[in-house]
Amino acid sequence: MEHDKYVSFEIRTLTNLLRRHVDASSTKKYIDNLTGMHGWVIGYLYERRDKDVFQRDLEEEFTVRRSTATAILQLMEKNELVTRQPVPYDARLKKLELTPKALELHRMIAKDIEQMEKLLKKGISEQELAAFFVTIGKLKKNIE
Repeated sequence: MEHDKYVSFEIRTLTNLLRRHVDASSTKKYIDNLTGMHGWVIGYLYERRDKDVFQRDLEEEFTVRRSTATAILQLMEKNELVTRQPVPYDARLKKLELTPKALELHRMIAKDIEQMEKLLKKGISEQELAAFFVTIGKLKKNIE
């Protein structure tokens, strides 16, 4: 085993490969300006569609700064993927809702994610996956 590799470099390389794969997907070709993060946000909102979800929830879930979340949501609004709706119990808050266009995309994105997961896990045992998740959890904790 080679110990002189940089973990950060390997993660960056994998991230680039994942981004390229997502950019080449059929869903990406379906809509201009759709990013991998938009797909994850759509999935997050879809799974919580029966609850009020706010920008701060995205910031926490995806560990992004407020400015990053704002930029993501502004582009998603421009692309008619999300809307911000007022809630009756707090005039300052706007809940995030998926548009019909985003709901249609969700189905396509879920299929792409399933294919990506299958590709990533190919040839990797359950024990190796378990060790990976333990290790990645430790890496994330170390950097927080």
